[in-house]
Amino acid sequence: MGLEHLLLSENVADSIILAFDEQHGPFRLIYRLTWDKLWRLREADMAVTTESFTRTLTLKTDGQGHWQGDGQAIIDLDGCIDIDIWPTPFTNSFPIWREPMAVGERREFRTVWVCAPDLTVRAQPQGYTRLGDRLYLFENIDGSGFHAKLPVDEEGIVLDYPDLFRRVI
Repeated sequence: MGLEHLLLSENVADSIILAFDEQHGPFRLIYRLTWDKLWRLREADMAVTTESFTRTLTLKTDGQGHWQGDGQAIIDLDGCIDIDIWPTPFTNSFPIWREPMAVGERREFRTVWVCAPDLTVRAQPQGYTRLGDRLYLFENIDGSGFHAKLPVDEEGIVLDYPDLFRRVI
């Protein structure tokens, strides 16, 4: 569980999350995301603070699936367009914005998955199925079997991530 304060402006998101990790305990994640007019991420700046460490990570992408982390090319992320930062539900909105789907349609994406508080990065296959006007089924298709039904608002921002987050304002 966690609490996120997210500020959105044109092509920019600034956020601070207070969350809990079973291994590291409570932590604070601050992130800033920028994207282009086609909803393709361009830069992600992240900083995590726990009781025992502080870590930072900057990811940049050309919007065509080529990534750099802290100035070095990350070949393992080639082909990823979107980012999914745990523990925020906000980043699940990027595939929804970038690839509009008809009700009943399913699409698969190769996504950069960032796990806080360690700020580890890896490519992860994910699937989205549009179940209704404002409802999507999210699936990790990495063999874990994880899935969640994600209701979104009229702007495609996730409202509720069952058992993890619920938007209150």
